[in-house]
Amino acid sequence: MVATLLREPARPAMIREHPLAPWFAVAAVCFGAFMGQLDASVVTVAFPALQRQFGAGLASVQWVSLAYLLVLTALLVPAGRWSDRVGRKLMYLYGFVLFAGASAACGLAPSLGALIALRVVQAAGAALLQANSVALVVTSVPARTRRAALGVQAAAQAIGLASGPVIGGLLVATAGWRWVFFLNVPVGVLAVLAGVYLLPRTRGAAGQLLAGQSPVGRSPAGQSAAGPAPADRRGTDLGGTALLATATTAGLLAISALSGLGAPAWTAAVLAAVAVLTGTTLLRHERRVAAPMLDLRAMAASGTGSALLGALCAYLVLFGPLVLFPQVVTAQGGSAESAGLLLTALPAGFGVAAAFADRLLPAGWSNRRRCLLGGAVVAASAAALAVPAPHAVSVVLLGLLGIGLGIYTPANNAEIMAAVPARDAAAAGGMVNMTRGTGTALGVAVVTLGLHAGALLRSPQAGLALSMAALAAVAVLGTVAALRARQAADGLR
Repeated sequence: MVATLLREPARPAMIREHPLAPWFAVAAVCFGAFMGQLDASVVTVAFPALQRQFGAGLASVQWVSLAYLLVLTALLVPAGRWSDRVGRKLMYLYGFVLFAGASAACGLAPSLGALIALRVVQAAGAALLQANSVALVVTSVPARTRRAALGVQAAAQAIGLASGPVIGGLLVATAGWRWVFFLNVPVGVLAVLAGVYLLPRTRGAAGQLLAGQSPVGRSPAGQSAAGPAPADRRGTDLGGTALLATATTAGLLAISALSGLGAPAWTAAVLAAVAVLTGTTLLRHERRVAAPMLDLRAMAASGTGSALLGALCAYLVLFGPLVLFPQVVTAQGGSAESAGLLLTALPAGFGVAAAFADRLLPAGWSNRRRCLLGGAVVAASAAALAVPAPHAVSVVLLGLLGIGLGIYTPANNAEIMAAVPARDAAAAGGMVNMTRGTGTALGVAVVTLGLHAGALLRSPQAGLALSMAALAAVAVLGTVAALRARQAADGLR
């Protein structure tokens, strides 16, 4: 029984031998990409309803997202390394089962505290999904179509984000906020079935590897592109994971304390000091440990460190408005449906650009040029959104913001994945998703802080302006980081 549970199920022969088998695998991974982003955007639309249900402020309710994101961020790299050992497909499928089950439990949560605790369990399942999604795409398609495949995956994420505000707004207004979580269950069932039949095996049997046997790797278009990782890279850096979780949690709690959480004034200073201390300790630890969670030297040499910073900035800018505009629309007397419809423009623009930019932009354009174009569009549209405007204008600007991010993100991700060996694809994919999770969490926290500042000034428009100005500055930082990453990579050639 145990051996069966640790064995990756094989695809049917007719699927495995089909000329479109790599794209079937990409389609299966898109379920996870869709589900994760659907959950993210649906929950933000439900924030005002959760505030009313539990009689809590935004600084407390935001932890429904932050607790999820913190656990997700802490587990992504370890989950990626573990998946490199025991099988990416196996961990991906178990991740779906855990995520869907926890989603059902979230829908039954009796209190805000219980909901936050169950979101932690949900995040553990999401970590297994997201740590493997990029790696499964990269190892399932030929190198010449890698950027296009990553663009399709990014488009699936964008469709999830685009669907979330509308679906979430309708569910909150009709069935109630609990159905925001129940929605994940049928999607999860379909995704598990698709994964079993469409995804290639990455290990013949996890039990063989755990027993010390080395399964034979297969070809990229067949079963797996990567053989077993060297022994010195299979370790799980528990110390680094604990330090990362402590630093990010303390930092976000410090921002929450400044955002109206109700904690004593001195709490923010203490938490900020803890975040700085543990963050510094993490950097020292990662340079000394034999199998680091974050290989800082390799990241600096290849330029992936700067590219990962760019990914963090991109998702901070993407997620910030998803928290910001439901609060602004609600404060102006609008409904959850109207907030959802307004927000749809952002992920819709992201999805269109991610899916079609590779065809519409000149074929000779480098990833660096694509990042520069996308970053410039993001910074300009975010700055324009800081100025109060009618909803019709905001829709156009949010669409442009999404288009810029849709151009930037696949090119930046392609640079990161091209800089790492195939054997470490899942670990690298975990790092990409870790920076996404960190950026998303910071997007929630930064916007909450901006809105709190606006409340202190008794001006919701000031909160909107401060939040969007901060996001525009982050967009500039992300563009610079992407360009520095490319320069570092060019220096190695």
